[in-house]
Amino acid sequence: MTTEEETKKTGRLKTNGKNELANKLGAIGWGLFFIWIGIILLFKISASVCLLGIGIITLGIQVGRKYFNLKLERFWIIVGALFLAGGLWEVLKTKLPLMPVLLIIAGLAIIVLSIKGKYLIKK
Repeated sequence: MTTEEETKKTGRLKTNGKNELANKLGAIGWGLFFIWIGIILLFKISASVCLLGIGIITLGIQVGRKYFNLKLERFWIIVGALFLAGGLWEVLKTKLPLMPVLLIIAGLAIIVLSIKGKYLIKK
C-alpha cells in the first residue's frame, strides 16, 4: 500500500520516525511536568525545589533529543537553564532576586534577536 492509499484509508499522513520520536519526547516532557507540579502541590514543596525540578525536566528532554540525534531546541535549553538557575539561586538564599532579573534579560534577548532576524523559535 502506498502512502497516498494509506492516507486515503486512514485519513492521515504517515509521519517519519524522527517526527514521531520528537512528539513522544515532547509528550513525555509535558507528562513529567504535570506529575512534578502535582507532587509539589501535594507535598507543599518549596518554590526553589519546584524551579529546580522544572529546569531538570526541561533540560532532560533536550538531552533525550541529543541522544536520539534530534535537533536541539535552543529556546527550551534557555528556559531550562533559567529555571535551574532560579532554583539554585533560591536554594543558596542570595539577597538579589535573580528570577526577575533573568526574566527581564531573557525578554530583552528575545526582542533583540527577533529584531536582528535571529529567532529562538523556528518553525
